Amino acid sequence: MTQGIFAADAVSVRNSVPVRQGKSMRHHVSPDQIRAKFSDALSTMYKQEVPLYADLLEIVQDVNKKVVARDQNARGCVAPIIDLDDYNCEPHGAIRLGTEAELVALRRVFRVMGMVAVGYYDLAVAGVPVHSTAFRPIDQASLDISPLRIFTSLLRLDLIEDAALRNQAAELLASRTIVSAGAMDLVALAETSGGLTEAEADLFVAQVIETFRWHDAARVTAETYDRLIAAHRLVADVVAFKGPHINHLTPRTLDIDAVQAEMVRRGIRAKATVEGPPRRKHAILLRQTSFQALSEGIRFVADAGGEGSLGAHTARFGEVEQRGIALTPKGHALYDTLLAQVRVSGLTGEAYVDRLETVFAQFPDDLDRLRKDGLAYFRYELTAKGELAVAARFALDADLDACIAEGLISAIPLVYEDFLPVSAAGIFQSNLGDAVRSAYQGHASQADFEHALGEPVRDPFELYASVEAASRDSAIAELSGVPA
Repeated sequence: MTQGIFAADAVSVRNSVPVRQGKSMRHHVSPDQIRAKFSDALSTMYKQEVPLYADLLEIVQDVNKKVVARDQNARGCVAPIIDLDDYNCEPHGAIRLGTEAELVALRRVFRVMGMVAVGYYDLAVAGVPVHSTAFRPIDQASLDISPLRIFTSLLRLDLIEDAALRNQAAELLASRTIVSAGAMDLVALAETSGGLTEAEADLFVAQVIETFRWHDAARVTAETYDRLIAAHRLVADVVAFKGPHINHLTPRTLDIDAVQAEMVRRGIRAKATVEGPPRRKHAILLRQTSFQALSEGIRFVADAGGEGSLGAHTARFGEVEQRGIALTPKGHALYDTLLAQVRVSGLTGEAYVDRLETVFAQFPDDLDRLRKDGLAYFRYELTAKGELAVAARFALDADLDACIAEGLISAIPLVYEDFLPVSAAGIFQSNLGDAVRSAYQGHASQADFEHALGEPVRDPFELYASVEAASRDSAIAELSGVPA
C-alpha cells in the first residue's frame, strides 16, 4: 500500500480515488502516479538538454539486457528482474539548493509525489560545501511503481571564507524564487484537498519541471562568477543561476563495470574508477560511476556601463548506479573501516581498485554469513514448502534459522535504497573539476539541516529494520499458526 502522505493517497497507481467536495467529486490520482509522470518528464527533458546522456542510457539498457539474458541474478542483482523496461528507468537525480526557503518549498513539492526526506549526508567533511538528504518513496510498493529519488543538497554559505562574497551570494539567493506560483498553488491544493486530479497532476508536473530545467542566462557578471568559482565550483553552480537545474540523472545497471568499460570504449570521458565497494559475488550498498560534466555556454549580465559577455559553465553530467544489499549499522561500520584503510593509501586508478578488492576480502561475501553476522538486512517469506505446511495446518515451533535450514522460509536481501556520502562527494568532485579539498572545519550537523528542512529526516536504518522485522514476524506467525 502506498505510504499515506495525504488523506486520500493510499491507492494503486492504476486507480484514482473519488473525494467528495460539496456536491462534486474529485478523483485524485495517487502520489505514485504523479511521481511516475514527473520521472518520465524529467528523463525526456534531460535527454534533450544533454544528448550524451541518451548514449549513456543506450549503453546501460544494452548491458542490462545482456546480463538478464545470461542470468537474472547475475552480477549482484539483488532482486529478480520482472520487467526489464521498468528496471531501466532512472531511479535518481540530483539538485543543489541555496536557501532554507528553497528546501522547504521542494519538501512540499516532493510530498505531493509521495517522497519524503530520508537520510542525512554531510559532504562538507569531504570538501564539498553542502549537506544533503534524499527525497524518496519509503515503502516497497511505491518503489516498485516508481523508484525516483532526488538527492537534494543545501549550500553552506557559511563555508565561503570571503565575507563580502558570502553576503553577495546570500543577497542573490534571497532575490530568486525557484518554484513557480502556479506550482505552489497546486501544492497548497493537494495539501488542503488530499491530492490532485489527473488534469491537476499533469499541470503540476509541467509547472514543477521548470524548476529543474537548464537556463543559460547567468544572474551575475563574469567577474562575480569567477569569484564564486574561486570559492568553489559548486558555489557558482548554485548561486549564479535563476534556479537549481537538474545536474544529473542516474539509470541503474546490473553490471556497472561493463558500463564503465563500454563508456571508455566509445570515447566517453568516464570517471577513472567506480565509486563505492568493489565488485563482489553479492553486491552491497551502492556503486556509482559517471561521465565528466559538459561545458555549456552561458551568458553573463553586463558590468556597469558595459555589455554582457559569453562564457562556459561545467556542472551537469551523466551517472550510472548499481545497487546492492542494504547493510545494518554493524555492516556500515565494517564498510567504513575497510574503506578508510583503502583511502588512506592515497592510491588512484588501477592501483586503488586492486587495493580496494584486497582489503574488502575481509567483508563476508556469503548471504547466510551476512545474515547470521547481522551485517545486512533481509525480508522473509514462506517458501512453497512452508505454504504447504500452513495449508496442512501443521503448526510449528518456528525458530527462524531452523525454518530457513528446513526450507520453510526464504531470506531475501533488501535492496539498498539510499546513498553513500563519500561516494557522492567523489562524484561531485570529479565532475566539478576541482582538486580534492580538505574537509571544512565546523561542518554542519543533522540538527542544522533538519531545522532548515522544517522536519526530521527519516532514519534509513529504521526503515530497513521495520521491513525486516515485520516480514520475519509474519512468516514465523504463519508457521506457528498464531496471527501476526
